[in-house]
Amino acid sequence: MSGSFLILFLAFTGLMGLIPFVLRKFQIPQVISLLLVGMLIGPGLNMVEHIAGWLSFLGDPNMPKALIVKETADNFQMVIDSLGSLGLMLLMALAGMEADFKLIRSVRKPVIALSVFTFLLPAIAGYWVYWYFEPKDLAGKLLYASLFASHSVGIVFPVMRELKLSKTRFGAAVLISTVVTDIASIILLAVSVQLHRQSTHVSHMVVKGMSIFDHVSADFFGNSFVPVFLGIVIVYLVVAVVLVTFIGKWLNKIFQPGEDVLITFVILVILATVIVGELLGINLVVGAFIAGLGLSQVVQQRDMLLFRRMESIGYGFLIPFLFVSIGMEMDFTAFGASNSWMIVILTVLGLIISKVGSGFIAMRSCGFNSPQGLAAGLMTVPQLSATLAAAAIGKESGILTPEFFNAIVILSIVTTLPVPSLVRWVLARNKRSFEEADYSVPGAVKDDVLL
Repeated sequence: MSGSFLILFLAFTGLMGLIPFVLRKFQIPQVISLLLVGMLIGPGLNMVEHIAGWLSFLGDPNMPKALIVKETADNFQMVIDSLGSLGLMLLMALAGMEADFKLIRSVRKPVIALSVFTFLLPAIAGYWVYWYFEPKDLAGKLLYASLFASHSVGIVFPVMRELKLSKTRFGAAVLISTVVTDIASIILLAVSVQLHRQSTHVSHMVVKGMSIFDHVSADFFGNSFVPVFLGIVIVYLVVAVVLVTFIGKWLNKIFQPGEDVLITFVILVILATVIVGELLGINLVVGAFIAGLGLSQVVQQRDMLLFRRMESIGYGFLIPFLFVSIGMEMDFTAFGASNSWMIVILTVLGLIISKVGSGFIAMRSCGFNSPQGLAAGLMTVPQLSATLAAAAIGKESGILTPEFFNAIVILSIVTTLPVPSLVRWVLARNKRSFEEADYSVPGAVKDDVLL
């Protein structure tokens, strides 16, 4: 490992600690601070290449400076992306571990309402926006619908946890419905890609991934792809929860709560669940949450020490890399690269209105008050890593044109930064309303106990 890489990583880690500490004095949430760190070193100001250029004298003197800079920047990007993916995995696993099954049973109605409304209404809006410009492209319309329907769990859960909402009926309903909606959007994405492959007679996707469906001919499933994929998802969810719960109980019997090796095995179980899901075309977010859900009863009933240690590893080290890596994906040059501002305007307005409106309608129909309905709608607005990844698949497989892809990039920028602050503002203005409607389960473990 080169000296320039180590110095660059040291400077980067210093920014991760310094900037959130300074901005905390101005009541700026840590999520926003870390996103700003990512934007500083990402495509916007491109600090990584500048610093790598200054440190190029530490590299091999026989290599050209440009090659040294590129190699250092590429290695740095790869490390940050990898740590960010691990952070997302651990974040969702912790969210699953915090889930209380008594609480889940009490929010079945709002979960169903939120899942249906926040999937259907945004999906219809995305379908309409794409239809307005490309009325004959069915695969593109379905892909855009899946992009609108997806949520950014990586932003939703930390905001709820910071505001101490994760152990309330409101928080549980929003979190679980977010995961359900993500599963549905993943299925819709897979359907749109399959339709495109069949319509263009492409035997394989342009971008090879871990999923077995990326390596299977489009004609293999024919018209039965949707029911087959849906069946695979359902079987995976059930088997994963049952198997992970069994393994978790078995590990608790053979290891003491304080043993370090227990954490190693728990992380191994989470990784295995995620990898199997990825092989089946199921997103990392879903696999990690399901693994955490399977471990939740074991952790909450027997070993909260394990949860606290996992939480320390996540929030103390890996999870911050997630938000920094997200910030690095935000390319402000997209504002000038788009050739059609009408696509951008309709995309941004269509998503925000459909997301906020669907969340508000769903929560109000289940007896929650207006501030909670507004907060729930706002929490579904951010479109980040999952949406950008899906848009990249659409672009590289030939479904999305650069104009539509740039619109999604701009959408991710304008929907991510203001949302945590807006939710905090709604709660601050309506604090009494949220307190009166606090449906916390007695005896549930509170966030401040875990810190």
